[in-house]
Order: sequence, then structure tokens, then C-alpha cells
Amino acid sequence: MDLLGGTTIILIACLALLVAWKTAGAKKKNLPPGPTPLPFVGNLFQVISNNLSECLRKMSEIYGPVFTVYFGSERVVIVCGYDLVKKVLLDNGEDFLDRGRMPSADKGSKAFGVVASNGERWQQIRRFSLTTLRDFGMGKKSIEERIQEEAEYLMKELRATKGRPFNPTTLYSSATCNTISHILFAERFDYQDEDYTRMLKLLTEVFVLDSSYGGQFYYLLPELMDFLPGPHKALFKNWSHIVNFVGRNVDEHKKTLDPTSVPRDFVDSFLLKMEQEKSNPKTEFTTENLMATIVDIFTAGTETTSSTLRYLHMIMAERQDVQAKVHEEIDRVIGRERPPAMKDRPELPYTEAVIHETQRFLDLLPVGLARRTRRDVELGGFTIPKGTTVHPLLSSAMQDPKQFKKPYKFDPGHFLDEKGNFKKNGADVPFSAGKRNCLGEGLARMELFLYATTILQSFHIKLPPGVSNIDLGPKVSGFGKMPHDAELCFCPR
Repeated sequence: MDLLGGTTIILIACLALLVAWKTAGAKKKNLPPGPTPLPFVGNLFQVISNNLSECLRKMSEIYGPVFTVYFGSERVVIVCGYDLVKKVLLDNGEDFLDRGRMPSADKGSKAFGVVASNGERWQQIRRFSLTTLRDFGMGKKSIEERIQEEAEYLMKELRATKGRPFNPTTLYSSATCNTISHILFAERFDYQDEDYTRMLKLLTEVFVLDSSYGGQFYYLLPELMDFLPGPHKALFKNWSHIVNFVGRNVDEHKKTLDPTSVPRDFVDSFLLKMEQEKSNPKTEFTTENLMATIVDIFTAGTETTSSTLRYLHMIMAERQDVQAKVHEEIDRVIGRERPPAMKDRPELPYTEAVIHETQRFLDLLPVGLARRTRRDVELGGFTIPKGTTVHPLLSSAMQDPKQFKKPYKFDPGHFLDEKGNFKKNGADVPFSAGKRNCLGEGLARMELFLYATTILQSFHIKLPPGVSNIDLGPKVSGFGKMPHDAELCFCPR
């Protein structure tokens, strides 16, 4: 017992010295302050939370807008407030251009693709992806017409509910997924296709699991969690099903590719680029980058837009006063005889403000995707060493009281001037900003506008009978936020 007690005392003393040494070192190097980490687990017990962004925001009240936490043994700097977030994303964007540590994404893509890659690989794949997405209609009339066509399929399904309570989660995912599938695979999937709908349900679960406690534990301690059971195992199992779904479509393209014909879609274009560069030993146009890039675009282009659309209609059901104003504006500008079009957008300032406010209020990616410093950087009076993972807290920009009068309330007035015209706000960064912003932002904004206005043109969205309100708070809130499931009634107007 004496020996055991002596050993324990020595271990405690060593750990205390290690912590003291780390803290003293941080002060000497002018690192941002933060809570004292424990060996191995870092600040796990201070950070793990059912509302991670709010937890980090409260830490900023103690340690300042630039502070340090340890995700396990990894030093991570958190940046809060619009002014400083803007410096990371825009003003000093080149210094923070690299992608930081994101364990679940890193495990899935292995640093291939467009989301998790860095350096020359990222530059080449992003440049090719942007150009090719535009070639196949992103931001053009052709994709607008495609969204309008998909909206008609969506409307048919909503009419079939005949105003009965209905959870639109999978239906909205089907519509947004078909938009991106048209660009990637030149294909449209039927809403009743069991393999398709199962994949979409798994995709929604992935986003929920990634922000659950299990997902947060994996983010903080991936090396340990790989050996332990838990919901993170389901996350990667679901992810493998999604990758297999994408892989089957890519394999079909390889079999039917005609090098002498105009490429049918994004996959064809990438395969042709691979063929052009097959003699280049340093090419980034490989099968690994093909698969990772398609999965990146496919998943991001489906779930984020569908979740936002669903949340918008949850708000409409809860805020009938807001819905009534949107109805009035749509009726006055468009009427009910023709479908909404992008040309109507400037004439619908209140509707546009509602969509932007929904994205701000939902705060889908509150912590932002991790960045990594490319050199030693001065920020907020502190030195952030080269190679440090940095999280620009997007929610702290979109809830900055200097930028939004009622940061924690839903108010379309945040995006309207005194004359009722739509006004932009630089702190509105749901897609991030700068060179590493979401490359599908233009497509997502077009989808949100067209799907939202088309549905509200024809339906009055209500709560189910006997339901007085729905929970607009997040179902999970980790590195992402996902809204609750909710049944809604789509009543013909």
C-alpha cells in the first residue's frame, strides 16, 4: 500500500509539473490564454457540451476573444467576434488558408478531395471543381430550370399529403440531392427508390451523430475512440454506405464513358482529366481524389440545404405573422399562375431577408471548419504558432451584437433597411468566407430561394392539430447544429 501510495504521489506531482510547464511555456511564447489542460485529455471536461458553440462563447467571456483550448493533446485556438473572425477568413486569409485537424473528416477522406486537403492538391482540385460546376450550370439559367423542374416533383409529393401532418426531412433531402446529382451524375433519382431514400436517411444520421456527444468525443480523442464502442462507430458505418452509393455511380460512369463525346457531368469531366494526366507522376487527378471530391460535394450539397429549408418551414409554422408577410409579397410580385424564378429575387426583399435570417438563426456550422496557420501569426495581441489548428467561431460573427440588434432572436429586420429593402451584412457567414468558403454557395442560395418560394406560393404551413409550438432549438449542437424533426401540415392556399 505504501509503495502504491508513493507511486501515486509521484505521478500526481509529475502531472502537476507537466501542466505548470505547459502554462509557463504558453506565457513565454505569448500564446492566447485559456483553461489549464489535463494531460492526454486536454480541456475535454470544459469543452464537451450539448451546445459546444455556446460553451466556447462563455469561455471567451473569461479568457477573451482569442483563447486556447486543448482537444486532447492538440492545441486549438478559438477566435470569437465578427472583427476577429473576419481577419481569419478574409483580411489575413492567406495565413489561415490550410485546413486544420478534423478527425472524422480526415478519417473519411484521408486528406483527399476538396474539404480536407491542403496545398497544391487543394488548389488544383478546388479550381477544377469550381470551373466544372459552373460548366454544368451552377449559377446559370440551366440549373435554375433544373431546380424549377425538381420543385414540381416536390410539390406533387406535398400535395399528396392533403394537409395531413407530415415530416418532410427525407423529401427535402431527395429534392436537394437530385439537384446536385444532376450536376455530378446527370441523373435524377425517384423519391420512392428505396436504396436512394435509405442512403439519404443515413446521411442525415451522419450529420446528427457527428455533432452528438459521441461525435464530439471522437473529435477530441480520436486515437482513443477508435478502440472504443459508441455512436461514432455508427457514424463511420453510415458513411461507408454513402461512399458505396457514390462509388456505384462512379463505376457506372467508368463503364459508359465515351472519350470522344462531350462530358455528361462532373464525373465524366474528372475521368477525362485523369486520362489526360495519366502520364504525370505528380498528378492530383487520381481515383482517390475523384471519390473524395464527389463525396464532399454530394454530401454537403444535399444535407445542409435540405436542413435549412426544413428549418425555414418550421419557423413559418411557428411564426404565422412572418409567413403571412411572405405570402403577401409572393402574391403581389409573382401571383399564383407562374412558378417563382431568380428574376423575382430582387423584388422579394422580405422573403430574401427571411431566408437569410433563417440561416443566421439556425447557425448550421457554428464552430466553422478548422483552419491551420501557415506561419506564426499575430492576432488579437497574441502569437499563434505555425501549424496551430484555429476555429473561427462563425456563430460569434452571426450573433455579434454589434452587427445584429437582436442576435438571439429571429428577426428578418436584421436584413432590411429603413425602407424595407434587402441589405447585406458582412457578418452573415453561414457558408464561411474567403478562399475556403463553401464552393457550392451560389447553388445553395438559388435552391433555397426557389424551393422556399415555390412551396410558400401554394401552401400555408401550419402546426399539426393539437400542437401549440415546436422546438426551434437544435436537436444536437456540436461542431454542427441540426434541427429537431417536426411534423408540419402543408395546407393548399
